[in-house]
Amino acid sequence: MIRQKSFENKKPTLFLVATPIGNLSEMTYRAVETLKSVQFIAAEDTRNTIKLLNHFNITTKLISHHEHNIVTSIPKIIQLLQDGYDIALVSDAGYPAISDPGYELVKEVISNGYNVVPISGANACLNALVVSGITPQPFLFYGFLDHQDKKKKKELEDLKNYKETIVFYEAPHRIKKTLNHMLNIFGNRNIALCREITKKYEEINRGSIEEILTVVDDMKGEMVIVVEGCHESTEEVVFEQSIEEHVSEYIAKGMSTKDAIKEVSKQRKISKNIVYQEYHKK
Repeated sequence: MIRQKSFENKKPTLFLVATPIGNLSEMTYRAVETLKSVQFIAAEDTRNTIKLLNHFNITTKLISHHEHNIVTSIPKIIQLLQDGYDIALVSDAGYPAISDPGYELVKEVISNGYNVVPISGANACLNALVVSGITPQPFLFYGFLDHQDKKKKKELEDLKNYKETIVFYEAPHRIKKTLNHMLNIFGNRNIALCREITKKYEEINRGSIEEILTVVDDMKGEMVIVVEGCHESTEEVVFEQSIEEHVSEYIAKGMSTKDAIKEVSKQRKISKNIVYQEYHKK
């Protein structure tokens, strides 16, 4: 057991400082004071962080800490703590260690007996969650899905029966493909797609996955997807008919092909696209 009383000891401290995700006005007084008071700031990208420091007249020395140099940067930071220095860790935006570098360093600092203290601030996940209009708790923060389609689909298959609201991050050039995978695996659930949170062009799109897919082609900026949890029974319903036979049955009863596909999609709890593709294979 490791018991940390953050402000009742004089141990050197690693401060995890959240930085604005787009709007500099969201930098907290405590964050500015912390970055001024420490002896070093470990930054994901020093070129990006120097702009933030200049804006708030912070002159603390910067050192580099990112996912590609952790083998050398972690020992360096541990040594600085051993020498008695306090250090702040920042990512390019938001919280360190949340889809950004930090976890490995935090773990190592803890194991070496030093304090790790969070400094609150902006967070894209929570911002998107509370404005989504989707049940905010319980929720699961997943972050980025794998870039490879095969692995991404496997991840979504593993998540499809979760009853919790799920929050994902996604890049604009992958958003359409990711939403199509979600539609095919989760079904046509309600989601909120939020982009450019806290920035001038902030946009929040609420609706079904199929509805959101009609407006994503020209969207830019980092995105957050809030997806409602599974509300259906996880017991698999077995249909004796093939999808093609099921659609044909409704058509024989007088339904149009479009309505028959929609009805089969609803009953089988799968995407209309899947039903359409299976039916038109014949």
